[in-house]
Amino acid sequence: MKGTMMVCLLAALAASSGQSQGNVAGSKPAAACAGPEFRQFDFWAGDWDTYDITDTSKVVARTRVTHMLGGCVLREVHEQDDGLVGESYSLWDASRGVWHQSWVTNRGTLLLLDGHLKGGRMVLTAPEKRPDGTTSLLRGIWWAEGKNVREVAERSTDGGKTWTPVFDIVFRPHRPT
Repeated sequence: MKGTMMVCLLAALAASSGQSQGNVAGSKPAAACAGPEFRQFDFWAGDWDTYDITDTSKVVARTRVTHMLGGCVLREVHEQDDGLVGESYSLWDASRGVWHQSWVTNRGTLLLLDGHLKGGRMVLTAPEKRPDGTTSLLRGIWWAEGKNVREVAERSTDGGKTWTPVFDIVFRPHRPT
């Protein structure tokens, strides 16, 4: 079964590789992804220096968010100074009517988040299995602040009734050194 699924996945990837690999500046998105919902997270696209909100004088990561697959997907590559490397793939899932993000890291983390744009903020939530065996909810909230983007992550251990901060970061346009 795993072999069949892998072959199907590889076939799907191969079929999509014949399509546009990305969006060149000024090119139109693929017709399948041209609706306004597909553009809701575009404010995050860019080449960013990432700062912890508690010390905005020190860059803690470089984050690049680009369009790919004809503008249907946002790909994030996040490289922290402490060695953590993560990638996410975000897209409007029209079949379910939700935004979806798959986040993976070089430390074996996988998060599958779903959500919506609410009041100008992208809010994505995922169940999270904790090291102690308990389950919690993790949510990320992104919004534009002028030319910057802010992201806050929060955790709930009571089914979403209350939330505790995990991190608060700001993405600023990258400045080459």
